[in-house]
Amino acid sequence: MSASELAEWEERPRRRAPWGVIALVLLTGLALIRNGSGEFDVGPPQPAAAAALDAGTPATAPSSGAVPAAPDSAAPAAASLAFSAPDRVRVPAIHVDAPVTPVALDADGSVGAPPPENTNLAGWFTGAVSPGERGTAVIVGHVDNQRGPAVFYGLGALKKGDRIEVDREDGRTAVFEIYGVEVFEKNKFPGDRVYGSKGTPELRVITCGGGFTKQNGYDGNVVVFARLAAVG
Repeated sequence: MSASELAEWEERPRRRAPWGVIALVLLTGLALIRNGSGEFDVGPPQPAAAAALDAGTPATAPSSGAVPAAPDSAAPAAASLAFSAPDRVRVPAIHVDAPVTPVALDADGSVGAPPPENTNLAGWFTGAVSPGERGTAVIVGHVDNQRGPAVFYGLGALKKGDRIEVDREDGRTAVFEIYGVEVFEKNKFPGDRVYGSKGTPELRVITCGGGFTKQNGYDGNVVVFARLAAVG
């Protein structure tokens, strides 16, 4: 994508690409979120089996592109909000309180990531909806860097029922309740399942996880599935 095309993209925040296109872009772009060193004595926590989506949810979405509904135990969705860019994300269970910066597409068509040197910064993908809008919003962040843990180092420790709070530029706070946390191999990433819209306001928070090698970085992504539960 050229600089002029990227500028046009960012100037039209209400224009949304089809989710299938977003899924394909993110599927390749998320490989960029692997800049961590992975060289610490104890690696980042990985999702527990109990945090996985309900057993009735298939490992990959049906070929039709339909996305399975959230489990009945998930909080009922609150009314959706209008567009407003996110300003800050808080995850009390893992002591995250971080500003959010927009990330779009790099020149090679991949999704950008927050600067890895800033360990307390998350990124909102501007090609999807804003958190609280109807559809699936996406927030990404690094797990670590050469100096130590980064903003989403503890993401894999989250459990069903934990909350994610997103402050928006319009002064509203979108509160999401987690209904699943899983780690997926990058080369088998179920993009349609992760990014597909359920027709309600949803959020995906993503960082790196799984095994690590110096040659390839982390081999997976930790994905948190959450739906809008309240609006403040």
